[in-house]
Amino acid sequence: MAQRVQSAQEFLQDSFAPLVAALCSEEAERITRRNQLGFCELLRPFCRLTSEVHMRDPNNQLHIIKNLKIAVNNIITQPPQLGAIRKLLSDVVTVSQPAEGLVANVITAGDYDLNISDRSVKASVPWYSSWKDTLMGLNTSTFYSATTPWFEAYRESLLQSMPASDHEFLNHYVACMLVVSSSEPEPVEQFLKLSQEQHRIQHSSEYSYPKWFIPNTLKYYVLLHDVSAGEEQRADSVYEEMKQRYGTQGCYLLKINSLGSNRGADEQIPDPWSQYLQKYNIQTQEPYEDGPYTVIPNKNADNFIPLDGLGNDPKEDGLSNNFKTHPLQFDHTSDSSCFDGTDYIKSNTLLNESKKSSTGTPHGTCLTLTDHDRIRQFIQEFTFRGLLPHIEKTIRQLNDQLISRKGLSRSLFSATKKWFSGSKVPEKSINELKNTSGLLYPPEAPELQIRKMADLCFLVQHYDLAYSCYHTAKKDFLNDQAMLYAAGALEMAAVSAFLQPGAPRPYPAHYMDTAIQTYRDICKNMMLAERCVLLSAEILKSQSKYSEAAALLIRLTSEDSDLRSALLLEQAAHCFINMKSPMVRKFAFHMILAGHRYSKAGQKKHALRCYCQAMQVYKGKGWSLAEDHINFTIGRQSFTLRQLDNAVSAFRHILINDSKQTAAQQGAFLREYLYVYRNVSQLSPDGPLPQLPLPYINSSATRVFFGHDRRPAEGEKQAATHISLDQEYDSEFSQQWKELEEQVVAAANKGTTLSNFQPTQYCLNRYSDNSRFPLGVVEEQITVEVAFRNPLKVPLLLTDLSLLWKFQPKDFNSKNGEMKDLEACGKDMIEAEIISEFSVNSEETKMARLKLFPHQTGELHILGVVYNLGTIQGTTVLDGIDPSDGLHMGKYISNGMSVRGRQDLEIQGPRLNNTKEEKTSIQYGPDRRLDPIITEEMPLLEVFFINFPTGLLCGEIRKTHVEFMNVSNCPLTGLKVVSKRPEFFTFGGNCAILTPLSPSASEHCSAYKTVVTHSTSVCSIMTFAASSDFGIGTGNQPDVIDVPLPDSVLLPGASVQLPMWLRGPDEEGVHEINFLFYYESIRKHSKMCHRVLRHTAVICTSRSLTVQASVYRSNTLEDEKGEGDNMLVFVDVENINTSEAGVKEFHIVQVSSNSKNWKLQESINLSEDKDIKLANREKGKLCLKATRCKNPAENYTFADVVFGNEQIISSTSPCADFFFRSLYSELKRTRTQQNMQTLQGAAKQSLDSAVSLIQKCSEVDLNIIVLWKAYVVEDNKQLILEGQHHVVLHTLGKEAFSLPQKQGFKKILGNSDWEDLEQESPEMGLLNFFRPESASVPARSSLDQLSNLIKTSLHYPETFNHSFHQKSLCIVPVTLLLSNCSQADVDVIIDLRHKATSPETLEIHGSFTWLGQTQYKLHLKSQEVSSLQLKACFVHAGIYNLGTPRVFAKLSDQVTLFETSQQNSMPALIIVNDI
Repeated sequence: MAQRVQSAQEFLQDSFAPLVAALCSEEAERITRRNQLGFCELLRPFCRLTSEVHMRDPNNQLHIIKNLKIAVNNIITQPPQLGAIRKLLSDVVTVSQPAEGLVANVITAGDYDLNISDRSVKASVPWYSSWKDTLMGLNTSTFYSATTPWFEAYRESLLQSMPASDHEFLNHYVACMLVVSSSEPEPVEQFLKLSQEQHRIQHSSEYSYPKWFIPNTLKYYVLLHDVSAGEEQRADSVYEEMKQRYGTQGCYLLKINSLGSNRGADEQIPDPWSQYLQKYNIQTQEPYEDGPYTVIPNKNADNFIPLDGLGNDPKEDGLSNNFKTHPLQFDHTSDSSCFDGTDYIKSNTLLNESKKSSTGTPHGTCLTLTDHDRIRQFIQEFTFRGLLPHIEKTIRQLNDQLISRKGLSRSLFSATKKWFSGSKVPEKSINELKNTSGLLYPPEAPELQIRKMADLCFLVQHYDLAYSCYHTAKKDFLNDQAMLYAAGALEMAAVSAFLQPGAPRPYPAHYMDTAIQTYRDICKNMMLAERCVLLSAEILKSQSKYSEAAALLIRLTSEDSDLRSALLLEQAAHCFINMKSPMVRKFAFHMILAGHRYSKAGQKKHALRCYCQAMQVYKGKGWSLAEDHINFTIGRQSFTLRQLDNAVSAFRHILINDSKQTAAQQGAFLREYLYVYRNVSQLSPDGPLPQLPLPYINSSATRVFFGHDRRPAEGEKQAATHISLDQEYDSEFSQQWKELEEQVVAAANKGTTLSNFQPTQYCLNRYSDNSRFPLGVVEEQITVEVAFRNPLKVPLLLTDLSLLWKFQPKDFNSKNGEMKDLEACGKDMIEAEIISEFSVNSEETKMARLKLFPHQTGELHILGVVYNLGTIQGTTVLDGIDPSDGLHMGKYISNGMSVRGRQDLEIQGPRLNNTKEEKTSIQYGPDRRLDPIITEEMPLLEVFFINFPTGLLCGEIRKTHVEFMNVSNCPLTGLKVVSKRPEFFTFGGNCAILTPLSPSASEHCSAYKTVVTHSTSVCSIMTFAASSDFGIGTGNQPDVIDVPLPDSVLLPGASVQLPMWLRGPDEEGVHEINFLFYYESIRKHSKMCHRVLRHTAVICTSRSLTVQASVYRSNTLEDEKGEGDNMLVFVDVENINTSEAGVKEFHIVQVSSNSKNWKLQESINLSEDKDIKLANREKGKLCLKATRCKNPAENYTFADVVFGNEQIISSTSPCADFFFRSLYSELKRTRTQQNMQTLQGAAKQSLDSAVSLIQKCSEVDLNIIVLWKAYVVEDNKQLILEGQHHVVLHTLGKEAFSLPQKQGFKKILGNSDWEDLEQESPEMGLLNFFRPESASVPARSSLDQLSNLIKTSLHYPETFNHSFHQKSLCIVPVTLLLSNCSQADVDVIIDLRHKATSPETLEIHGSFTWLGQTQYKLHLKSQEVSSLQLKACFVHAGIYNLGTPRVFAKLSDQVTLFETSQQNSMPALIIVNDI
């Protein structure tokens, strides 16, 4: 229960005060009316005695009375009507509202800060943390001051307006004041008339009201003198006559109006009457204009009240309830169905008129402070000399009568203990008693005399004697089954027991419970039951029995009075919050119930306040249905009270959270919100557009795209993919594009990397770098993608949707960037596209792409979106078009309820985490994606790819065309393209021939430049080319390619088509190849230097051929032409194509070499058929002879070995282009691997200087190009595909592959495929004629290279005839040639003593011996060839192997000796015949 200023004892004492009637003459009333007051109103502020009063009880014991209060009322001969009482109580509650601007009454309950006032403040979460610890001292806290003045005013008015009853005497008049003015002609005669009038009212049968305590009522004669009128002597003489007639203790001269009506403007006299006037209008039967009141609500009471939980946190979860079945459903008809609200509107009108009339009306304007003291002294004299002696005398008389009638020997007071200490008669329960509430006692009945004595003792605070009398009367009444009398005695006995000083006995709460039940159930008197509940609840609360008090208050709630039920439920809620362990949820629930009953009673403001206080508990706890009900009711009540901002905020709160309501209920909420919102907007139609709550906007997901809508592909044309809003952001790809742009910008700036380089950003999102102002181009559209989410289950319809922007024109070409003086309207600067209809289905997230078209340069700021929010009528759509299909003009039917508003796009930048200060605090950087700078006009390029393939064979060459189109009004220049895969495409070299030469090549649309050959021998044809012709020269970046535009300029609106050759990547699979086109404007700009266009080509490659090659030194030192230093090149070609591609077979049409030092000379082909065909999984081996070029030059030598009838000129585009690009990629990959090895361990990889010198002996610079054709059957047509594979040979004896490495090929094919390939082709490992290269450590491989320093060759006759019969020894001359293959001097030792020890060798070849010197030592200079003449001796005929000499070699300046490897020499067989 809410706290009050008075204690429970003070409240109970003031609730029952001695009643004194006042009967005034008309002249006396006129004198008091000069102060805007009646006589009773004049006395009211001074009716409490400021000093103690003494009286004696029937036992002549002195009794002290403290703070006695009397009540002086006009005589009213008609009892107040029940309807009038109800109206008074309703008006009192309506007028008593929480004062605005005061300190909020806040209770801290756990984690709740509950504001018990018209304002609702924060209620934090989590809930229930440290619950009990926080609340232990709640009730004793000095800060606890939650008051409910409307309840106190209601309670006080109820108690004072209760009609007098025959079963009790507390509301009966004890005395009567007769007031006459001294200015009347015959005051004494007037007193006599008034006395007779009072006697007639009391004793005449025509008056049954008011009630009088005893027949001999005290009459007190008051002569009222107006000091300002003079005639003071006459007043004194009349007063002397009165004292002679009535005695000094029965009359009084009261002098007032000392000022007259001429009070000074600066004189301030207190006005103690205002607070009392409103409460007594019903009792005094004074109209409002006669007795105006000034206790009115603050003039700002109707203003906006901030409601907690409505607009403070839009992220709170709170949703709705089904109001069709909810017990707290707001009743639209309740205002007119309950008696509390019947005259609500009329009473409000009267109250408002009363407020107007009472505003600024002073009271007591003719009274001075001396007059105040005189009135106060008058009340004390009346009480001391008149009232209390009369009451004391009456108590003695009643006591004596009771003693005489009961035959008692001593007074009732002295027998009290005996009565209560004896055996008690068991009382019957209420259910056992008959309904005898209609029983009436005669006025002289002894039971009533006991009750009358008890009431008199109670009124003068003699609670012990009062309790004794009440207890005695209670037993008598119960014995007679007079239940109304018994209930009254029980009620006052309980109150008397509580008020007894020293608390001799506990408060008998069961007395009160019995009395309440009797009043309510038997007597059917709810007003008495309500009084009983109010008194008992106050007593229980003072004893901290809040649970019992709450139960008592709730028990009396019923359907007969909504106002009473609302007040009692509210007080019960306060009891729950004031318990030792506060029950916050019960508090909130009962506040909801109270708010509901307030609403039914027509107390809209109190209903709104209750719901707001309950919201503090329910919000943020996940009780969304409860929150929705509360917010809905708050919105309704606020709208009724014309607090439209509150109403909008409440309905907004229902809509902005994830709702658990049904679709129909959500639709009702939305329509209610739109209706309220429209009323708000109509009040200020010219005001700023307010914020709309729906649909949600995910601001961080907003994307901004700079660029026009690209033209779609036409036929065989495929437009460059560039960037679009349909593409998902990929950070890895974004970094790749940034690197490409940085690379091409560096190339455009002659290899200089710009320090302030910033990549071009066409699409800005949450992942991009938005710290800089983005750049837009004038006359080029800006598209803003806004993510709308509809949290409701009903569709939303947005109409006239467009962007909200602010623009500041600037001229960036001027020196200071001055602002332009513009008189044009907004559309001439920025044109915004308007989407007429945009629907968002239930619980759908949908993107809206809104466009702006800047027409001038300057700074643009995109603020948000503006639109009309409405709903789609029903869930059906016209014309069978589903809402999810997109926007359809006029396809949706709006229900006519739409409001216009805006939503701002506020994007929070990334959190800063660089410096220590930023890491220790929470700071966010800027996000400027919505603040673009509009720059001057720039060229705009569009690129189309014509007949661009989607699938290729690995290594396949395909010719296509690219169209470049300038769609702007500015010429562009400096067109370049950069890619991470430059080996994939080429535009041709400087000597590119656009058309093939041979007829067959033209017929098959060959991509190569070919010539017809008539040579029947397979020999090479040489051409020469420089790498710089194909962009691989020194100082260039091969990744950056200049596009050969005519005149290097593309004019506005012009287009040009250029050929482009493609080569399928060597790896099988899907490849994404990025092209970045770079171009500039002819005129340099300050803001934007260049532009780029992106394209991602997706190529799916399938297996074709794999090429494996190796090179070895020839065994012969000279060929047939006498040329030395030959090498043999072995090329293994395998068809690994699968049948999926439809390739029938591959033809190897040409093998070309490329080197500065070597050239292919001829093919050693034992087959007569020159055509080499490979079907699926077939493998072929080619053996080619290579010779050293005679005149090495800077240019590369291309040698073509042709196997068909047409020679492909390998030194021209596109063959040479792809070769050089592939070579560059291989070099780049090799450098990367070397750098990695250097970083991993440079010291371990260092070689001996001698070893590094010898390594050069095994290095070759020979590159092989295998050109092929494939025959494909597709759609019953045979197509011819062309392609080429490259193999780079670095080292003698080391196999090289067309793929980067064998493991890489295994990785691409997949382990399973590679294993299958190995299982199906076991011959791959068997066709090697030579020992596989050793897989030893690098140092060991260097030793193997050292063993190849010397190349040896034996010259001898293959057949030698000798007659062993004539001469037993056969001596054959043999010449041993030694060639130094290295660039250093070598010392050689030849040992002829070596003999074959293998039995197989002996068995096959037989044994022989060398004659003459068996060991030689020679010194060979670089590239020197030396010969030795040897003699071999045979003893019989046979076949012998002469290759037995062992050759050792070492560098001249080294000690270590190495034996020359014999594996490179073929067996030297000689046949010795016997003749």
